[in-house]
Amino acid sequence: MPLDHGYGVAIGTYVSFTREDPDDFGHWYHGILRIATPDGQYEAALDVDTPSGVGVSYRITTGLTITSLGEVATLDDGFHALARDDSSGALDYLRSPALREPTILEQLRWATPVWLRNAAPAAQPWGPTPIDVVLEMARDSLPRGPFPWIARDGDQTLNKLGDLLTDATRIYIFGEPFTDGLGVHNVHYNQGDPPGPHQDDDGIWQDGAVLVQHGDQVTAWQVKFNSQALHTDSHGLPI
Repeated sequence: MPLDHGYGVAIGTYVSFTREDPDDFGHWYHGILRIATPDGQYEAALDVDTPSGVGVSYRITTGLTITSLGEVATLDDGFHALARDDSSGALDYLRSPALREPTILEQLRWATPVWLRNAAPAAQPWGPTPIDVVLEMARDSLPRGPFPWIARDGDQTLNKLGDLLTDATRIYIFGEPFTDGLGVHNVHYNQGDPPGPHQDDDGIWQDGAVLVQHGDQVTAWQVKFNSQALHTDSHGLPI
């Protein structure tokens, strides 16, 4: 089933970026990103940790342009609902052409999880693979991509987003709109969950992310929980 309250993108200009106290965050640890729109400030609640210790990984995709955003780049500032399909501008970490990994990496990922799950902590069976570790070490010597998933704690993950926000000309926040007030949550990968309370929200073409524009260049900040599989079926369920 898809996200309960729809999906879309909030577009605006930077206002502030803060975070909750990691020692007193209740059920989730959030970064709080606010952007200005003609309708008022939109708030994005960015989940980057849970009390269960599942852990998160982030990926920074660089080298994109406003053309990579398709029709979304032509929208006015404010919130826009997006159809969950491949023509609306919706994001899918596994299917969006701008975010997809090279085919060889997708095939290698298929080959690793079976044995990786036997070595990884039970709560983190889909964390970064040895492929990601190698790519992270080689990243500075690569002209562009591929972009590894990097396992870090919540603060380190938010720090990476903070680095991107300096002098941003426009910010695009993809996710599920708040039911009360102006805001967006579920700003992360929204498929591939294991059986449990979050799997009911799984679906394709509804992934959350923060895309940051500088001039005509765009960088994507993506986040997933380490329990979420990077191979999913047409319903967004793990394969």
